[in-house]
Amino acid sequence: MKNILIIDDEIAICSSLSFALEDEYRIWTETDAEKGLKLLETENIDGILLDLNLGKTNGLDILKTIKEKNPETVVIIMTAYGTIESTVEAVKAGAYHYLTKPLNLEEVKLLLSKALTYQHLHHQVQVLSKAVRQQESYAGLIGKCESMQKVFQLIEKVKDIPSNILITGESGTGKELVARAIHFQGKRQKGAFSVINCAAIPETLLESELFGHEKGAFTGAFERKQGLFERSSGGTIFLDEIGEMPLTLQAKILRVIQEKIVTPLGSEQSKEVDVRIISATHRNLLEEVARGNFREDLYYRLNVIPIHVPPLREREEDIPLLIQHFLDLYSTSMDIPQKKCSMEAKKALFQYSYPGNVRELSNILEYAMALSDGDVIETSDLPKDVFQKEASSSNTKENGLFISEGKTLAEVNREYILYTLEKNNGHRTNTAKQLAISERGLREKLKQYLRDPK
Repeated sequence: MKNILIIDDEIAICSSLSFALEDEYRIWTETDAEKGLKLLETENIDGILLDLNLGKTNGLDILKTIKEKNPETVVIIMTAYGTIESTVEAVKAGAYHYLTKPLNLEEVKLLLSKALTYQHLHHQVQVLSKAVRQQESYAGLIGKCESMQKVFQLIEKVKDIPSNILITGESGTGKELVARAIHFQGKRQKGAFSVINCAAIPETLLESELFGHEKGAFTGAFERKQGLFERSSGGTIFLDEIGEMPLTLQAKILRVIQEKIVTPLGSEQSKEVDVRIISATHRNLLEEVARGNFREDLYYRLNVIPIHVPPLREREEDIPLLIQHFLDLYSTSMDIPQKKCSMEAKKALFQYSYPGNVRELSNILEYAMALSDGDVIETSDLPKDVFQKEASSSNTKENGLFISEGKTLAEVNREYILYTLEKNNGHRTNTAKQLAISERGLREKLKQYLRDPK
């Protein structure tokens, strides 16, 4: 049975509504608005019949407070002084509907039933939307394209086994996020997750960071220090940019893998460690092996289970998801109202090649969220680099559309439709005629490509 709260300063109205509705709902009545608001803190109220004129209290203010505290609760406004202006204001503030006094009890019953049905359907949509989003993400990673779904499946399979993993992919694709997902979704999640970038630390310091040192082991070693391998025992160590590691240290990493022991600098005593090694690189390590820059035996020790993270240019269908993710993220972190991208801004973002991959898209949207003035991000709010880099590698020419080799039929189809739309200055009827498809068919294609174009 649904819970209904009636807030009206007239006792007679509270009584008549309570009598009319008590067979179908559990009813609470309050003549004092503040007491009604306090009731919301202790009871799970599904619907509220709220008088707009509560003596000295403005019902619209109460409505706004209700929606701030309980946004899912449906509220129907009642008043003897109905005007178009107050109706619009009430609906803008979140009211489901508006009734004028004297009330028709049958109309109240019907409207309340519709409001609660709407509430239920809205909740179901939210549940289903959440389920869809969960299918499109995994432990902070976002992607519905086939290649990313394969990455998610691999993570799920390997998260609980001790095998070493080599993650490959261009800079900015999210290799560390994959490593974190493997660790925090697996049974080692209670252990440490340690990260070290092998390209960012000088060789002399890198050895000390990894293996630790004893007091006096070298100039400046004023006290004993545990290395990452020792501190990460029972957990995971993530060796980012492993391809940059000096050959001398590669041999020591190999020993850790083979013997499960580390020897700190300046010590003769080895220590046992239980560490899972996940490494990552943007280089082709087999080519580095051929050049003599990387040990072949270490390569095969690290590359027990390879995971490749695709570049963003090969994940076009994930771009709308990532755009929305970063807009939500920066809206929260910057504490500013939610924003959306205009059709033109979306088009620019979809056509860009992203040499910096997901990290670059994140930076672009952080820039746009911070500097745009309105609630819609326009092309003028995007960094100029997006258009400068795109101009130098554009697939469009003044006399037509140039399609580069290696494109799939779906990608060619998408590029041609967007190109034709641009040539027709966004006029959909003319675009549909030129493409020899229906306007409905064009609209569906644009929904697919642009995600709710406006």
